[in-house]
Amino acid sequence: MASPFEHLEVEEELRPIARLFDFDLDERLAAVVALESHVNPEAYSARSLGDQRFGNAIVIDESGLLVTMGYLVTEAEEVELTTVDGRSVQAHVLGVDAASGLGLIHALDPLGLPAVPLGDSRRLKPEAALISAGGGGHSHALLAHVAARGPFAGYWEYFLEEALFVAPAHPHWSGAGLIGPTGDLVGVASLRMEQMDEDGRKAEALNMFVPAELLTPIVSDLAAGRQTTPPRPWLGVFAHEISQHVVVTDVAPGGPAARAELRRGDVIHRIDGQRVRDLGAFYKRLWALGPPGVSVPLTVQRGSEVFDMEIRSADRISLQRRRRLN
Repeated sequence: MASPFEHLEVEEELRPIARLFDFDLDERLAAVVALESHVNPEAYSARSLGDQRFGNAIVIDESGLLVTMGYLVTEAEEVELTTVDGRSVQAHVLGVDAASGLGLIHALDPLGLPAVPLGDSRRLKPEAALISAGGGGHSHALLAHVAARGPFAGYWEYFLEEALFVAPAHPHWSGAGLIGPTGDLVGVASLRMEQMDEDGRKAEALNMFVPAELLTPIVSDLAAGRQTTPPRPWLGVFAHEISQHVVVTDVAPGGPAARAELRRGDVIHRIDGQRVRDLGAFYKRLWALGPPGVSVPLTVQRGSEVFDMEIRSADRISLQRRRRLN
């Protein structure tokens, strides 16, 4: 079997057992393919995401539509898919949804693979046995369960009202599919994180999955290359929550925050006069101010000094290279 991820197989005792499921397990796993994308080194996203990215994608329509994580294909000039039997197929990026973080691509040649139907993670029972699947077939599939669900705020100005936290963690999670007990797709893997116990010590490694139901209402627009949601104001701030404070850990080069000289270590206390203590509240208040270009009033602490400043927001997409049409 040819797979770009042969060094990332799941331990045999953790793999799913076909007879425990009422669907064709091999068929479902074959619908998950390996993905490699190439981005111009001068592209804006190459600074943070690199110009060569590796992950997975899931076939959701037999016409050749696949879903993946948007960060894998943002500004990609070339996308190559590898099937479980070693075939290589080029793909074209159709679109990326900024709100969910999901991306949609289309294979340029027939894949000849069955599709995984889109499901709804909200219908899962707490005890449901799930499969976290990366490209490469059975040796890259992991028996898993939802450990928790709840809000997730990413340091890169990203927020989900309800994300899925799935254990154990897959060794190659980017764009992996979460297959439910009836064989449908209930999530797409975004990242790996550590679950902390009550004493603050590291515990089980988890994957955060984007629920598949977020794709259902926008898939037609993404497939047609249409904008799925209105653009949001963007500051280019990388921040973390520390002791109920929003603390700047970095700023995007050339972004609005960098131009306004917001600095690493600055604490954002208020946005438009409203106190914020966590990233979720900060983002939601920011996005409620208006479209990209709106002025964002902040109250910032730098050392012992507290001061007000305004940052003219931007549209993050405007900094990215336009996709070449095939």
